[in-house]
Amino acid sequence: MGDRKHRAESGEWRIDRRHLLRTATAGIGGLAAGSHGAFPRTVRAHQPKSNPIVIENALEGSDDWQLTRVRTERDGGLRCQWIEGYCSRQSVAAGDSLDIMVSTDPAEKFKIEIFRTGYYGGRGARRMATLGPFDGEPQPIPEVGPKRIRECRWEPSVSVRIPEDWLSGVYLGRLTTLPADENAPYWQSYVVFIVRDSRPADILLQCSDNTWQAYNQWPDGYSVYTDPKGNQGPWSDVSFDRPYASYSQIYENPLSIGSGEWLCFEFPFAYWLESQGYDVAYCSNLDMISPDRGLKCRTFLSVGHDEYWDIRQYESAIAMRDAGVSLLFFSGNSVCWVSPFRAGANGRENRIIFRGGPYGGQHTWATLREKDHGPFPHRGPDEGYLMGARNIDPVNGGGDWIVTKPEHWMFEGTGMKRGDRIPGLIGWEYHGDPPADLPGLEVVAAGTAWQGGVRRQQWTATIYPGPKGNFVFNASTIFWCQDLGAPPGHMLPWSHWSRPHGPDRRVQRITANLLNRAIGP
Repeated sequence: MGDRKHRAESGEWRIDRRHLLRTATAGIGGLAAGSHGAFPRTVRAHQPKSNPIVIENALEGSDDWQLTRVRTERDGGLRCQWIEGYCSRQSVAAGDSLDIMVSTDPAEKFKIEIFRTGYYGGRGARRMATLGPFDGEPQPIPEVGPKRIRECRWEPSVSVRIPEDWLSGVYLGRLTTLPADENAPYWQSYVVFIVRDSRPADILLQCSDNTWQAYNQWPDGYSVYTDPKGNQGPWSDVSFDRPYASYSQIYENPLSIGSGEWLCFEFPFAYWLESQGYDVAYCSNLDMISPDRGLKCRTFLSVGHDEYWDIRQYESAIAMRDAGVSLLFFSGNSVCWVSPFRAGANGRENRIIFRGGPYGGQHTWATLREKDHGPFPHRGPDEGYLMGARNIDPVNGGGDWIVTKPEHWMFEGTGMKRGDRIPGLIGWEYHGDPPADLPGLEVVAAGTAWQGGVRRQQWTATIYPGPKGNFVFNASTIFWCQDLGAPPGHMLPWSHWSRPHGPDRRVQRITANLLNRAIGP
């Protein structure tokens, strides 16, 4: 398809990608609308008027940004062959170009609508641009390569130059087929990318996209977990050069088709942060292989399911902590596997990862992993000395989040007492076994998680001081964000016969107390 051009639906004239980009960008300014209404009362005492998150969320959100008509190739299938795509980079900065690759099978016209996810008066996203129509064609499903890699080499459907006024955030491109027969059904899926920036910000939220990709089974059961040798070894490579299949781990979520795990396990956190007017910027796992971005912020957040870290991410987090940045792990099963980046077949850097080896140093969990599934080519340091707790076995299950130290300042205003529970907040993976010799470490919550209602394990939530008045907090659960916010279309997950309940004022207050202390006056 090489030097393809695209026919406009309304006529016979043809436009190349650069022309399309100019016209699309020209239309972006006209999409900025006035205020959609006031925020709910913020948990922070003062919000600078120049806070770009407050300014952005005063713009009018979209009532229509979710997927409506979704379909996989069979019941229980993974991919939407009718329309699917991926982006050429995990994250981009303003002024960068991003290629979007799309396949339609059968061939069909399609459009791309780009949305920034956020609060926007409760709507959840703002439409930034509409691109197309395009002439879609089937693009080839790649053969199985070395280490079972499935790496697409699709032709770009459009190249988008990121406008200067697109604020850092997680962006969804909604792909929609445009049938020639107006009575025929249309089909939809997403592509996802992160817009990063370099401004000083109070909060840096790291998306867990390495983990999204590690579990991505596109096109038909190919992930780091599906190798015939077993589901825990160092045998399979995975590429970012492929669409995200439907999420397939603990529950079915139709909005996950093309969006990784963002809408499942991370967006409720961002939705709540932006509803409260916090000054937050966003980055990918890849953006943390250097500490430079994080050193410009006061607080670093790991949220959701943040399992796969390049060793340079670990070193960046240590450097940030030692420089005075507070690290808040509102996540579970985090910093578990060393996952080195390498270039893809097209030479683009940092597009392939694999399970290189366990974190944990000589700790029991890492030793067991290597004994049962090794040898691994890499071994990471003990994550307990970063997070305040470790990955343990079993690492998955469900339970209640139980307070053990209610006098701690993080519980101020919650009214919680020792032994009080937040039901279903532990899951589906967690941390435990805190290092006894980590100076100043406090266990603030602890309890039992049950794997399948049969095997049990002790989890711990911890906090310890950093060297410059900062601190490191470990919530010890993937599900923390589920009790913060409920964006439009959000589905609560459940696992091991346990489920979180959704927005909880106590979780919101604990989170606010931690963030406000980390950010400072």
